[in-house]
This record gives sequence, C-alpha cells and structure tokens, in this order.
Amino acid sequence: MSFVFTPPATVSVPVVGQEARFPVHRVYCVGRNYEEHAKEMGFTGREPPFFFLKPADTVVAVEAGATGSIPYPSLTKNLHHEIELVVAIGTGGKNIAAADAHKHIFGYAVGLDMTRRDLQGEMKKAGRPWCIGKAYDHSAPIGPITPAAQAGDVNNAELFVQVDGKDRQRSSTAKLIWSVAETIEYLSAAWELQPGDLIYTGTPEGVAAVVSGDTMVGSVAGLGTLTVKVE
Repeated sequence: MSFVFTPPATVSVPVVGQEARFPVHRVYCVGRNYEEHAKEMGFTGREPPFFFLKPADTVVAVEAGATGSIPYPSLTKNLHHEIELVVAIGTGGKNIAAADAHKHIFGYAVGLDMTRRDLQGEMKKAGRPWCIGKAYDHSAPIGPITPAAQAGDVNNAELFVQVDGKDRQRSSTAKLIWSVAETIEYLSAAWELQPGDLIYTGTPEGVAAVVSGDTMVGSVAGLGTLTVKVE
C-alpha cells in the first residue's frame, strides 16, 4: 500500500517497567465528574455523565522523571490546569457492565486536561461546540502508564497538582461522582472502546490559570508524578 504522503507516527505513552509503549487510539474525557468542581463551574448534583474527545495527537507523553513542556497556546488569555486520573484501555468492548470493567483496563496514569477556559466559555454562551477550548494541540499531557496490577487502589487515591510548588488542586478519586467502572459502562454504551483508548476521568475543584514559565507537578497516589512546564 502507498500513501500520498508519509503517515504520522503512532502516538504512544511509556509503560512503567516495560520497553514496549502504549499506542493511543482515542482520548475520551469525562466532564464535571467531581461535585465541588461541578459547583465551581456553576452546576450541582449527580447529572448523567457526559464526554468530550481530544485527538490522539494532542497527547504529550512525558517520560518518568522527566519534565515535559507545552507551549502556551494561541488565542487564549486564560489557560487552566485540570489534574486527572487516566484509565488506559487494553481490551476493547461495547456495552461493558460496570462489574466487568476491570477486565478491560490495561493500566492507569496521571494526566492534565489543559483548557483554554476563555474560549470554552465563549462557545458555551453561544451554544456552540467547545472543542476549541479543549481539543487543541498539546492539551493532554500524560505520565507513564502503570499496569493495573501494580497501580494500587486507584479508586481511593489522593490526587493533586502544584504550580511552582504551591497547591492548586488536591482531592481523592474516592470523590468521583461516576466511578471508573461506571464511566466505562456509560462510555462503552455510546462508543465501542478499543485497545489504546485513554479515558481522562475528570478533575476536582481548584482549577486555575497558568502562564508561561509556570511548572506544574501533578500526582495520583501509586502512579508517580507528572511534571510539565508551560513555555
């Protein structure tokens, strides 16, 4: 088979303890999945989960112990950090029951859902899709994936992000409105999950702006840290 131009390289993420890397298929994100974050965004209650996507090539994979970098994006004056537990799917499926969700998980990682908040807000007010606020280049930094058997209790893990050494977000995955298993059940009813899918499970309260020169250090207990500098 020939192509009219050279296809781009497969986007991939390092795996803890393995030379082989995790190839990325799709990036799904869960919106407003912590109650206090929902409140700070002007919403309350346990609404049905909803999802948005980022292209695979928005992923910025950061090696263990390294400091990744992302450029300050164009068009925005209000770039926000959102620390998240990321689920890596190893076995695909459709209409997966929550009780069976663990069978489909390859591992877990620390991720940042970077958001051009002002652009997102403008689109919301106009009733238009807000991909421009979420699905832009370099908007999905992620650390190495820890295989599920080595990840510990990800359903009751502290997560936090600091900016230049100061706490911004700090919470626990136990406060997820929709658990990892429930999220997979809902998501797989809408899309057939595939090996290589990443699920950003939502962010707690405390989202705030970063500027060029800031360094973000995020962590989920048992999964190491993710360090990213805004250039």
